[in-house]
Amino acid sequence: MTAAVTAPQTPDLAPPPPSGAALRVALVGNPNAGKTALFNALTGSRQKVANYAGVTVERKEGQLVAADGRRMVILDLPGTYSLRARSPDEVITRDAVLGRLAGEVPPDVVICVADATNLRLVLRLALELKAVGRPAVLALNMIDIAERQGLEIDADRLSADLGMPVIGTVATRRRGIADLVSAVEDRARDGGVNLGEHGWTEPSAAEIRALHREAERILKAAVRPPKRPDTWTGRLDDVLLHPVAGVLILLAVLFLMFQAVFTGAKPVMDLITAGFDLLSGAVAQTLPDGLLKSLICQGIIAGVGQVVVFLPQILILFLFIILLEDVGYMARAAFLLDRIMGGAGLHGRAFIPLLSSFACAIPGIMATRVIDNRRDRLTTILVAPLMTCSARIPVYTLIISAFIPARTVLGGLSLQGLVFFSLYALGMVSALAVAWVVRKVFWRSAAEPFLMELPSYKVPDPANVLRSVALRGQIFLQRAGTTILSMMILIWFLCTIPGKPAGAAGPAIDYSFAGHIGHLIEPVLAPIGFSWQMSVALIPGMAAREVAVGALGTVYAVSGGEEATNLLGASLAHQWSLASALAFLAWYVFAPQCASTLSVVKRETNSWRWPIIMFAYMTALAYAAAFITYRVAVGLGAG
Repeated sequence: MTAAVTAPQTPDLAPPPPSGAALRVALVGNPNAGKTALFNALTGSRQKVANYAGVTVERKEGQLVAADGRRMVILDLPGTYSLRARSPDEVITRDAVLGRLAGEVPPDVVICVADATNLRLVLRLALELKAVGRPAVLALNMIDIAERQGLEIDADRLSADLGMPVIGTVATRRRGIADLVSAVEDRARDGGVNLGEHGWTEPSAAEIRALHREAERILKAAVRPPKRPDTWTGRLDDVLLHPVAGVLILLAVLFLMFQAVFTGAKPVMDLITAGFDLLSGAVAQTLPDGLLKSLICQGIIAGVGQVVVFLPQILILFLFIILLEDVGYMARAAFLLDRIMGGAGLHGRAFIPLLSSFACAIPGIMATRVIDNRRDRLTTILVAPLMTCSARIPVYTLIISAFIPARTVLGGLSLQGLVFFSLYALGMVSALAVAWVVRKVFWRSAAEPFLMELPSYKVPDPANVLRSVALRGQIFLQRAGTTILSMMILIWFLCTIPGKPAGAAGPAIDYSFAGHIGHLIEPVLAPIGFSWQMSVALIPGMAAREVAVGALGTVYAVSGGEEATNLLGASLAHQWSLASALAFLAWYVFAPQCASTLSVVKRETNSWRWPIIMFAYMTALAYAAAFITYRVAVGLGAG
């Protein structure tokens, strides 16, 4: 297929947007160019996040008001190296620029965001954007780092060769933002180029090579190498990318992260627990005995409180992930683990989706869109849920706190933290093992080579980091206020209705719907050491894993009174054997996915086949792991 990669010789000018209408501005750039930081600098808190129609690709949109009062709508598009799209993310970016997305109008102006320290590939992208005919501005982001490295960039020469204004910016400090907005307004008034009835067609491989040669010419003419080379980056990479020392440092960073998640959050968790205890006590003293009091104290407060208390741990986990990404270490971690992941049959690009799955499997699965090869992408999707997501943290913390002594080992390390890290490590090893089986047994093809650019090291912007962490916390609390709250009310209903018959012996929950359900499925789970109460907790855990803790809180609150609610861990330690507790942990390492994750897998693969396969193999793994753990523990005298 041939393509028009340059504008027509005698182009017709497309009319500029009406003066009263909001300008639509799209941010396009290579990954790690600081596009999101620029988006935050332009829009501040005036942002909203949704999905594009019909797909799960995230759509970030924000607004700003220019100095002359003109309103702008800013769209942050997924990162891409070329409009010759190969991955789902790149397809969205290409179609958004070309105005091909259903329900979306094309942008009036495109801002091509460049890492000023690494212009080689972005210049080719800028030439492709020029060929589209849309008014464009080149933002040389992180220009301060380029200046510090001694790079000499001739902005006037760049502007003349590319046919677009060139503005230096430092998004994290809002430097150059006013000039960038002004340039966008000027370009919008100029209007774009009408490519005619044939429009834009995808450039061929030969034309891409021609554009690359042109980009190299422009780079050589407009950019002079630094007089003061950035020796810090080289020195750091000599250590951090070392095949032995680098891997050890990466393992130490991950270990520190998990230790901090378990131990650093405890003071705040204690405060949250105390707050819920006070709230429950105040409500209990105010309301008369009856169903309403039971619903509020034992259903809502006991259930939701047992989940919300883990918010500090989830925030610490997200803080580490965001800092590692903003510093520039995440790409280096992917480089370090490429050989290990390649040996398991995973593409090197799978590291970032898998690491994202530590926070939640949903964004991890969505992040697989950066993988071009369909089989590589499906393999990554299938194993991503085995990474220990934040929804497992409440379950792990509850069981570890109840059954593992709070003492230090190996010169001051927390034993509970070591167990916590071991569960994460087991998930990672299991993901690699399953990927190896999938590639060797089902898809006998070699993994493709991994190519990626290593971004410059950067100092994270505290405001952006805190905004991102706060957004994740808000999403978790919204989840607690919707999915978890509704599930807790349902569980309370099942645990309370119908009531205990007059003169009947035993706790009232034995006669409830939950009791009947638990006793019905107990024989299936008895071989792995699960009681009927544990069986009841697994069912709502299919909706959201962390709900299992709230379900246990509600079950033991209803059956054991308020004391069992406040001392859930102590109740479990008293009523569960150590073997059953370890089996429960083993189950949750491989636990079948929550309904939301399965739904995303269906949308990403456009088929019910893969979510069904995922649910089936994870259920089988969870049962087998719990069975082996329980039998071994009983054999060692832990029953």
